[in-house]
Amino acid sequence: MHLRSVSVLLLFSFYSFHHLEKIMKPQVEKMVKISNLMLWLWVTATMTVQCSKAAVAPRQVAALFVFGDSLVDVGNNNFLSSLAKANYYPYGIDFTAGPSGRFTNGETFVDMLGRMLGIPYLPAFADPTTVGTRVLNGVNYASAAAGILDETGRHYGQRYSLSQQVENFQFITLNQLRTIMNGANLSQYLAKSIAILVFGSNDYLNNYLLPSLYSSSYIYSPPDYANLLLNRYTRQILALYSMGLRKFLITGVGPLGCIPYERASGQAQPGRCVDYVNQILGTFNEGLRSLVTQLNTNHPDAKFLYGNTYAAFGDIINSPATYGFSVADKACCGIGGSYVGQITCLPFQMPCLNRSQYVFWDAFHPGEVANAHLAWRAFSGSPTDCYPINVQQMALL
Repeated sequence: MHLRSVSVLLLFSFYSFHHLEKIMKPQVEKMVKISNLMLWLWVTATMTVQCSKAAVAPRQVAALFVFGDSLVDVGNNNFLSSLAKANYYPYGIDFTAGPSGRFTNGETFVDMLGRMLGIPYLPAFADPTTVGTRVLNGVNYASAAAGILDETGRHYGQRYSLSQQVENFQFITLNQLRTIMNGANLSQYLAKSIAILVFGSNDYLNNYLLPSLYSSSYIYSPPDYANLLLNRYTRQILALYSMGLRKFLITGVGPLGCIPYERASGQAQPGRCVDYVNQILGTFNEGLRSLVTQLNTNHPDAKFLYGNTYAAFGDIINSPATYGFSVADKACCGIGGSYVGQITCLPFQMPCLNRSQYVFWDAFHPGEVANAHLAWRAFSGSPTDCYPINVQQMALL
């Protein structure tokens, strides 16, 4: 979501929301019934044909702890004073619980990865009911607009930055777990759990690439900025390691220059991605992969994985038909131009009817079917997808 999206949302709030809901909700629900069936069949086929063993696998890890941004937020921002929220239709239109705060039409990448590992949907940290034994399966700390840098996304209001998410784990969740199990059991539990970290996109989209609001692009060259991010990231990853976590999946940043929002910016020729945006991500992603190698060398009692989101998502965008998609450049839901990418999905806006054919749900986020492909490649892919081993192999260690 971008500042222009925020302005429209603020204007939208002046209208009678309840009146709009009464008129639009039945229409939206009626129009998408057929599409829902198609989407359900497609996701079921993806998760069953490609990974039938994983989808019904017994529990393979003690818990999952998810740190990240809107790509994996499951509702934390619902409880914050933030403009970055997705707790309204048509977000969640294909999710069993409806609009939950997930920035997609159905399940997120980590929802699916969790099910492959035998872990049910994780509760949002900010939900007041996320206490006691409810944290035993793990907790999701991800917050829309959050970044590696504390200042990233500040124009949206409250959000849990990376450092705040780590503190939430350390001072709240760990203290709750200590009341449930003794020290030895807690150490074993944490060592058998997996931490998933999904950061970096907002540090570019909602910081470095917003020179009107942030000074970072004036201060740092793209390589220097990437190194700044990597240094801050390393500090927090090591903090989590010091607290007892021993298994990590750290995902790279996807090809942001190909998302509908960037395509709609007019910085690239029609039908092409914004090459400059993709190019400046190289130093960060390459550095993150090198960091994983270094961490594995320095900490042989742990395992760190690099999820190659850029390559995996790039494959889908470059060869959409191979993965069952017919639309790889436009958003299913949103407003603006031929890419439907200038403004993100508004409350009760009519989404596209053939959602299973779209790679992108809105201007910034993949749809449920694309998430299924990404989850499967992280879970069982080759070292090109997940380095040096995949999540399934790490779970067995």
